[in-house]
Amino acid sequence: MDDKNDARADFLRPGVPYVRGWSDARDAARELAEELRLLGLANDFAYLQGDVNVVGKGHVRLGRVTSDAATRLAEALTLGMCVQIDRLPCAQEPAHDDKPAAA
Repeated sequence: MDDKNDARADFLRPGVPYVRGWSDARDAARELAEELRLLGLANDFAYLQGDVNVVGKGHVRLGRVTSDAATRLAEALTLGMCVQIDRLPCAQEPAHDDKPAAA
């Protein structure tokens, strides 16, 4: 890998907080796994895991997933974003007066 920030922690460096990064990633992976379970996608992401790179930054690996599982995850994310957009103040219908507008 060219970018050492994305490399795995195969070679540990002194003074890097690997445990915190890995712990954060593990917690995030568990939270994502629970959401995937609720969506019925848990078995499709069997290799989901928290990991850490060489600089101690945690990240979540989805592992190998089928194209169908990736499509269903994308659809769920899109639906979730649409729900959130509908809740924004700018998406709410303005209050209408019973009086007609003056011409």
